[in-house]
Order: sequence, then structure tokens, then C-alpha cells
Amino acid sequence: MPEISSFYGIVIYMYMSEHNPPHFHVKYQDYEAIITIKDGIITGSLPRRALRLVYEWLDQHQDELLANWERLGKSEAPVKITPLQ
Repeated sequence: MPEISSFYGIVIYMYMSEHNPPHFHVKYQDYEAIITIKDGIITGSLPRRALRLVYEWLDQHQDELLANWERLGKSEAPVKITPLQ
């Protein structure tokens, strides 16, 4: 599972050949979640503070995430995305 970004102990991954809708995976400590790129729907759980940071990062990088989703759908490697600063 390619890691595409990490910040404040939060690691963002995307899998190749995943199912729709476009989404990414988040790991933080013992928590794991899946978040849709277009509407931010979360499956799983994250602490409130971590989720707030992930949503802020998602807002800043939505277009890049969608581009990575398309790359992975073509079996191409994803591009790293700048972490939240």
C-alpha cells in the first residue's frame, strides 16, 4: 500500500486497483479509517483532533488525491503529496 503523505503521526495511503468511490486510507496510532475524497465521508474512526487535521489536508489537496486515484487505476505509481504544515 503506497504511502502518499504523513504528518503529525498520521499516515495517508492509497491502494492500487481499489473500489469506488475514490478514497484514501488513514492510520494514526491504533486507529484506522477510510475517507472519501470528494465528500469526506469517513468509515472507521480517528480521534477528533487527527480527523480535523486530515480534513484540513484533504481540503488543500483534493485535486492531487483525485489525480493519484486515476494513476493507481492505471497501475501507475502515486505521487507523494505535501504534508500538512
